[in-house]
Amino acid sequence: MIQGADLAGGGVADLLVVGDTIAAVGPGAAADAPAGTQRVDAAGLVALPGLVDFHVHLREPGREDAETVATGSRAAAAGGFTAVLAMANTTPVTDTAEKAAHIAALGRAAGLVDVHPVGAVSKGLAGEELAELGLMARSAARVRVFSDDGKCVHDARLMRRALEYLRAHDGVVSQHSQDPRLADGTACCHEGELSGRLGLPGWPEPAEETIIARDAMLAKHTGGRVHVAHVTTAGGVEVVRWAKARGIRMTAEVTPHHLALTTDALAGYDPVFKVNPPLRSDEHVTALHEALADGTIDAVATDHAPHAAHDKDHAFVDAAFGMLGLETALPVVSEVMVRSGLLGWQDVARVMSSAPARIARLDELPGTSRHGAGLVAGAPAHLTLVDPSAAVTVDREESYSRSRNNPWHGQTFHGQVRATLRAGRVTHSLLDALPASVDPTREDAA
Repeated sequence: MIQGADLAGGGVADLLVVGDTIAAVGPGAAADAPAGTQRVDAAGLVALPGLVDFHVHLREPGREDAETVATGSRAAAAGGFTAVLAMANTTPVTDTAEKAAHIAALGRAAGLVDVHPVGAVSKGLAGEELAELGLMARSAARVRVFSDDGKCVHDARLMRRALEYLRAHDGVVSQHSQDPRLADGTACCHEGELSGRLGLPGWPEPAEETIIARDAMLAKHTGGRVHVAHVTTAGGVEVVRWAKARGIRMTAEVTPHHLALTTDALAGYDPVFKVNPPLRSDEHVTALHEALADGTIDAVATDHAPHAAHDKDHAFVDAAFGMLGLETALPVVSEVMVRSGLLGWQDVARVMSSAPARIARLDELPGTSRHGAGLVAGAPAHLTLVDPSAAVTVDREESYSRSRNNPWHGQTFHGQVRATLRAGRVTHSLLDALPASVDPTREDAA
């Protein structure tokens, strides 16, 4: 029994969890509690439905020196997540049903979050031939999201074929919108005055916006579903808004780091801030805030991208792209969007739980595999308890991830994840009254 929690900012109530299900919600929930029910005083805490991360890189198989499904799952649980979608750019690439099943099995073995594999759009991410889309969709892993993330599906004919093929499976293509002829693999800084002054290869806005526009028209033509990964530009936002207004099946996500950081962070050449797409200037960040608040951008996704030190500790232009995000996403969103008044906690539940679950079709899964159902009687007991006023100072050494490329080291945010429950089982807890049912040590971390 969780007593006195603010249910996603919608009012104080009690939650009765019996087994893996929310049995009752509201003032009368306590009366339905069986004798001997454990009671947790959640006064001052916000209860959210378990968070869903649409976009993570767990690196296994192939780069277990940077992350494993087990360490990434532990970081996700600490961040309040109960389900994550693992991108396909592993070694080997997740481009067959067997490889997708392997990722799902690793997630079940870790047992902390539901790990849903994302299938590659093209074989080997080469952008030349479709991967086994239908076999992955029909497999036990039930893949519904497909992406060559890290690379753009830049061939329009291949993109069209993927959208047409996936209609039969209600699948969605998550696109890394980067025209390689406008922003090649060396581009690492928002193109503008700062990129020129720092001597860093520029990543121009049209490299993102032209791909989003093309994909919107392909989605319109095919009736397929396109999801825009990590949108970063004001122009990209406008294309998404235009597409939605015309009934085109397009959704979009934004990362916490693109909401909170600007290209000014690159002035010191610190490679931890090297990401793809790059951090943008103030006017773009403002557009992202507004688009997330008004629903043009559907979801927040971390693009959690762990890297071993030997890949990140280089001169800026030579370092790997990406930064950690799973454990800090909620505090960053709380600080940037909630404390500023742009979002309420009910909005946070939407953009970090129900919307990503809906886009990935996790809201249609049976039993406790279902996510995004909300805090209602009969729903799976996927819960996240947050202290909205607690200050969190980030220490990169106190991470469950195997990597340490954390852009928030030393910064303080408000909004601490106090506990995470997946299907009624405690997977992370800082509450004395709710001890974690998993070993909280960091023995898997480097």
